[in-house]
Amino acid sequence: MTDDNQATAVAPEPPAGQITAPPLERVSKAYLAWIMLASFGASMAIMVPISYSLAVRIDELAPGREELLGYVTGTAQFTYLVLSPLIGLWSDRVRSKLGRRTPFMLAGTVLGMIGLVAIAASPSLLTVGLAWVVGMIGWSTAGQAVQNLQADRVPEEQRGKVSALANVSTQIAPVLGIGIAYAVASSTLLVFVVPGLVGAVLLVLFPIFKPEGDSRELVGEGTGVTVKSLVASYGFNPRKYPDFGWNWLGRFIFFMGLYFNTAFGTFFYAQRLDMPVKEVAGIVATIGMLGIVAATAGAIAGGFLSDKLQRRKLFTFIGALLFVGGAIAEAFAYSMPQLIVGAVLMQLAIAVFAAVDQAIVFAVLPDRAQAGRYMAVVAFAQKIPSAVAPLLAPFIITLGVADGGDKNYTLLYLTGAALAMIGGLIIMFKIKSVR
Repeated sequence: MTDDNQATAVAPEPPAGQITAPPLERVSKAYLAWIMLASFGASMAIMVPISYSLAVRIDELAPGREELLGYVTGTAQFTYLVLSPLIGLWSDRVRSKLGRRTPFMLAGTVLGMIGLVAIAASPSLLTVGLAWVVGMIGWSTAGQAVQNLQADRVPEEQRGKVSALANVSTQIAPVLGIGIAYAVASSTLLVFVVPGLVGAVLLVLFPIFKPEGDSRELVGEGTGVTVKSLVASYGFNPRKYPDFGWNWLGRFIFFMGLYFNTAFGTFFYAQRLDMPVKEVAGIVATIGMLGIVAATAGAIAGGFLSDKLQRRKLFTFIGALLFVGGAIAEAFAYSMPQLIVGAVLMQLAIAVFAAVDQAIVFAVLPDRAQAGRYMAVVAFAQKIPSAVAPLLAPFIITLGVADGGDKNYTLLYLTGAALAMIGGLIIMFKIKSVR
């Protein structure tokens, strides 16, 4: 087994202009634990603002203008979306004693913390929006570096397990993070900074305890980013790589449905339970804690069973079906018990789908030596929906609503359910190289 504290590649430096992939060998339990912790940290740092603290800050600066949350989060997501191929391509080509991914993990963490502090100190919505662009770029870059390391290191027989446990971490982190934010809700600065610090510490400790290794053993001289390579990095040939293409499309449609049903969660609970927005954190945290068990069970069952049975697509389809059930329950929920049922089903569904489809992604990558580039393209399938859904959702929730009336969250959640089902069907029936 490879020693996790040594470079993963022992071959001589490759020829000029050539990039090679590190060898795939079973990772140790210690390395797996650090993947989980780093994933947990990145998720907490980025998801607490998206799911709670940005909504509170916007409500402080512009009460009653909840649609502005969609514009702030959507703009930041779109900005990172444009930059992510460059970041991924650059990551593949970095020649560094720290490795290819570690410099981006550390730099992203610094940027992310700067963004969070700036939001807390911002006097206007414009500066909040600009600060979150910085924060989103930073935390997304750090989180993507952790995923790229999984593509670099984890062999096929462990991918379901590793993806499952990493996804459990990302499911749990926002819930605990919102609880932390609620505990320090009297201070706007602490609401943003404390969850961010948790993420920053875990992301920084990962490469300290499990260093990536010198990337000069993987990346030859003369492999810098060119205009041609940058333009090419924004896409791929779906005819040449059909399974990669179909999985991309299925993920895109599934995540569009997911973000329709999560982008306005704080405001949704406030309306359905007739509560002030600032008091919703406790409800969100309570429902989220109840869903942690379901999410953990779903991710572990899906990931571990998919490894054992060597079947991936079936479990992504089951995840889509569960999501539809949860979304329908939420759409017609007007009491705490109904909201709990819907939320638990949706957390279970997201965990099952995300854990197993991540394993599919690693299996269908066109070139593992350029995992950063192709994982950035995969991220489009999630980042485009996360940018577009918050921008479209305000139009959906206002359809058929009189001035001052309740927003149409029923239509929003049913739309999300339909999209998730379509995404699951595409992955189930169109991918051929994965069982």
